[in-house]
Order: sequence, then structure tokens, then C-alpha cells
Amino acid sequence: MIRDVVTEAYVALRTNRRRSAITILGMAWGIATVVLLLAYGTGFSTAIVNIFKSYASMQSMVVVGGRTSMQAGGNKAGVNVRLTKDDIDRLLTNVPQIIRITPESFYEGPVSYEGRSYSWQVSGSNPQLQQLENLQVDSGRFYSAEDVQMRAHVCVLGSESKEKLFSGRFALGEKVRVNGIPYEVVGVLKPRPQEGDENSINRVVYIPFTTLSDFRDTRYTDAIWLDFLGYNYGEVETSIRNALAAEHNFRPDDKRALMIFSLMEQLSQFRIITMALQVLLAFIGALTLGIGGVGLMNIMLVSVTQRTREIGVEKALGARRFDILVQFLTEALAITALGGLLGIGLAYAISFSAGNLTFYSALAKHGESGDIRLIISPGTVLVSTTILALVGLVSGMIPAIRASRLDPIEALRYE
Repeated sequence: MIRDVVTEAYVALRTNRRRSAITILGMAWGIATVVLLLAYGTGFSTAIVNIFKSYASMQSMVVVGGRTSMQAGGNKAGVNVRLTKDDIDRLLTNVPQIIRITPESFYEGPVSYEGRSYSWQVSGSNPQLQQLENLQVDSGRFYSAEDVQMRAHVCVLGSESKEKLFSGRFALGEKVRVNGIPYEVVGVLKPRPQEGDENSINRVVYIPFTTLSDFRDTRYTDAIWLDFLGYNYGEVETSIRNALAAEHNFRPDDKRALMIFSLMEQLSQFRIITMALQVLLAFIGALTLGIGGVGLMNIMLVSVTQRTREIGVEKALGARRFDILVQFLTEALAITALGGLLGIGLAYAISFSAGNLTFYSALAKHGESGDIRLIISPGTVLVSTTILALVGLVSGMIPAIRASRLDPIEALRYE
């Protein structure tokens, strides 16, 4: 039975080759559009994640002291909250989810080498900053815990710092002067995405936190970087506020007293946008595929009209309504399946040939990691195939029902 139905569908498609080919191409174009739109949505979401990753680890937080906006403990609002090195131990004791933590303080001053001098930002921190800020070393190494303990005068240069100071020369082992004090270059970082030219993050010079005391008081820290276990950033933020509120005499719910920036929180907001975009793109793709479905329906209705006498003969020989319905529905689904295979293959070919689509690199130097790739995931193929199957089923069912309901006597009389 199934073999006969498939054979009849094959014969019908072969008899009307040109019409069938055009219909298959229409379905192929529709499914290719759906796949590529969904692939673009997936690529856009991945690009957003890559942009965030280029600046910090996904579960990182930055804690910065602010100014109180509420009265607390008899103090008026407007009191500055200054974080200290002791707050590091306080957070480690009271927030068990913390994995890594480091203070970070800054100094703006002259950095020079053999007559070349620039006023750049110098960052003092512990080695954990490398993982927390996702700093990629291009050559050499990042400073170690031993360097911090020994107050070693070593530094790691940003990519632009190295180029401006050394102009392509080998930098490792050389000594640069930070505010007149020599620091040995032990590492050079890979370029990071940078929007604009002012205050470039690729010009920062990184030194151990302990040696920053050569330039400023390190009892206080400008910021505290940390990352944590799990995904409940809200709970971690609450624990941080509770741990520091009593020590610095501010209310835990005073958002301005302690500013906490969570990368995961920011990313979750962008994910809502990207999910909405993917739903919109899927809807647009389904409408495009629906146009191909309308073409399939029209072709099948024409086929029913042209084969009315054939249907009458089949019914006169004992064919049931169900048999006629299955025959025409199989033909429609065969066109849909062939168009689907061709369309998915076309989508893969386009995605491979398109490469990266300019996105973040148009806004930031070294932002190629944030460009969009057309990512065709198994989920994308599954969703597209489901939409295709529904469109093909609906488009083929209506002509098939019409064919099955033809009166055999009237069909035999049809000229």
C-alpha cells in the first residue's frame, strides 16, 4: 500500500517535472530563509555573549564604593563609602559562593622607555584579575602570587602600550619606568575590543597590588573584583551588601552606597532582547515559508483539477476517500521533503560562504570576536523542519480533501 502510494507520487512528480521543480524551489527558498533567519538570531545571541566575555568572566562582579543616599546609624546621607583591603577577607568569610577575589586600584602617571613617555593608567591588583577580566596573554606571563608577596617590580603591558613604547621590538625582559621607578616587563596582553581612542583599555599597565604603594595609599581600593559559584547573582549581591553594610555604616538596601555591577545580570537583560529577536525572526521566516506553502497548495489544486477523470476512474475501481486523500497528500509531502532537503543544504552553503558578518568590529577596534556568524544548530534545523512539516501538511491537506470528496460519476464525466 505505502509502496504503491509513493510510486504514484513519484510518477505524478515526474510527469509534471517543470511544475514540480518550480514548486520544490519555492519550498526550498522558504525553508532556507527560515533556517538562515534563525541562524542569524543564534549568531546574534552568541555575538552578544562573546562581547561580554571579552571584558570579563561570565560570573564576575565588580564592587565599588559610592555615597550613601539614606540615613543609617545616626549618620546623615551623603557619606562616602571607601572599600579597604580588609573587606576582601570580610567578603570571603561571609559570602561562601566566592571563588576568586582581588582588589584593584588605579594610578594615572608617566610610563616611559628610552625617551618615550606617556601618561597612562596603571592598574594594581592580584593575579586573580587575569581570570576575572579575561585578560589574554599574548607573550610572556601574568604576574604571580609570589610577585605580589615579594613586591616584585614587574609589569604586564597592554597591546597598545607595548607598541607605543617598543614599536615592534621585543619587550619581555626590558625595563619600563612607571613614575621613574623601573619595572621589568614579564608579559604582553592580546588586544581587547576598544570603542573610541580615549582611555584605551589596551594602554593600561598592570602591576602587583603591593607595588602600587610606591605611588598611592593601598589601604583603600577603588574596586573589588570577584566571581562566584552558581547562577544566583541576586543572592550573592545581597550577601555582599549585608557583609559590608555594618562595617561601613550604610543600609543594605542603599543601592548608591555600594554599587555592584554583575555581568550575568547585564547579560540576562540582553538575552531577553535576543530571545525576542529570535521569535520575531522565526515568525518572519514562517510567513516566508507560508508563501511557498500557498504556491504548493495552488499547484496541488491545479493537479486535482487536471486529474479529475483519473480520480473518478480510481473511485469506480474501488478506491476509498482515504486512499485518494493519502495519494495527493503524499505527493504534497514529497514536494515538501525534497524542497526541505534542498533548502537546508542551501542554507548551510550560504552560512559557510558568508563567514562573519560585521557587527561589533564596526564599533570597536579588535572587536572581531563580537561579529555575527550564521550558526545553524541542531535546534535551528529541528524548529525549521517542524515549521516546514506543518506548512506542507496544511498546504497538501486542503487539495487532498477536495480530491477525496469528488463524486465519482461527476468525475468520470469531467472533460
